[in-house]
Amino acid sequence: MKSYQTFTHPQLLEKPPVLKGVLSLFLSLIMYNAIRLCYFSLEQTRTMNQSPFHSAVLLISCPDRQGLVAAVTAFIARHNGNILHLDQHVDAAENVFFMRVEWELGGFTLDAAAIAPAFEQVAAPFAMTWELHFSDQIPRMVVFVSKEAHCLYDILYRWQSGEWRVNIPAIVSNHPDLGDLVGKFGIPYHVISVNKEDKREAEAAQLALLEQLQPDFVVLARYMQILSETFVANFANRIINIHHSFLPAFVGAKPYHRAHGRGVKIIGASSHYVTAELDAGPIIEQDVVRVNHRDSVDDLIRKGKDVEKLVLSRAIRYHLNHQVLVYNNKTVILG
Repeated sequence: MKSYQTFTHPQLLEKPPVLKGVLSLFLSLIMYNAIRLCYFSLEQTRTMNQSPFHSAVLLISCPDRQGLVAAVTAFIARHNGNILHLDQHVDAAENVFFMRVEWELGGFTLDAAAIAPAFEQVAAPFAMTWELHFSDQIPRMVVFVSKEAHCLYDILYRWQSGEWRVNIPAIVSNHPDLGDLVGKFGIPYHVISVNKEDKREAEAAQLALLEQLQPDFVVLARYMQILSETFVANFANRIINIHHSFLPAFVGAKPYHRAHGRGVKIIGASSHYVTAELDAGPIIEQDVVRVNHRDSVDDLIRKGKDVEKLVLSRAIRYHLNHQVLVYNNKTVILG
């Protein structure tokens, strides 16, 4: 068999000036298109998570009876509304009807200010409890944190990427540790120290700050302080907490340590609205991950953090989308 060798003159290895220019232009075009692709991907993400319609959402609960859906949809149709989403549920044991309906406001014959008084005429005969929300009103969310950063990182990413239509006017903490992180996102970071001796004064300062910020709701992203009944009363069903256990199991401190001591086979996280009773408010979202006898406490904590981030983000999204109805210390998630 013949063997072939290829010989190249050294001068031929040098790229001619014209070829160098072509390669440089080619590489520049690749970089330009890569930057454009990243930009349009981000813009697409923002656009996908913004409602293409100016819409209204009604959340309704009342004693169940015939004609409820007909009355609500007839009200919307009578004023030239186009229904985008409708979901309902009946709790047969409690005889309670729940409904979420969203409709397009383009062409609707009532302006935003006139919808509530007009709908009250429909709601009153059925003894409805109801809320009205509009898609063009972007909620304000204040986040409370301590030292753990994993939930906060996740929140800030979803906010910065445009996944959530929400404004974050401030992050509040009882420790300075996460200030540098928050500073990178350009959000004001307020440190209000809390200890046993001055907890009442610290809460008064927090409430005064919230009065200035006027948030629509508050998120406790692993904020490791128990809120007083007075504090909670100011934001009924508007404080979302993440607890690092599958409630009602392992309420309170160190749930992973106690779960490990019991030899559990699953651990979980629960996001709930805060009430005066510790970790006992209406549960919005939960999830679990399997563990086994080989897992240490540190393993449980590591696995649990992933679940905590996801559960809290889902709960926040449900709240932002006006999907949550609360009754009898429980929630119904519609839509």
